Amino acid sequence: MTQRIIYKTDEGLAVIIPSDEALATRTIQEIAAKDVPSGVAYKIVDVADIPSDRTFRNAWNIADSELSDGVGADRETYED
Repeated sequence: MTQRIIYKTDEGLAVIIPSDEALATRTIQEIAAKDVPSGVAYKIVDVADIPSDRTFRNAWNIADSELSDGVGADRETYED
């Protein structure tokens, strides 16, 4: 998989790496809506857009306006 889901938390950016098993039954958009906290905006990005050097990972940032691919859904909407 060459895409990741990113969203903001109080500690910085969170990165979700969808598993092949999850992608076999859901689209990346469905995974994002299910796994991103309810009401939190997210963006789906290419893995190449995420810095590979994790030294300053807590300094990674993104403008709120760029988190434009959707928002996390209410957990009750999805069955596991």
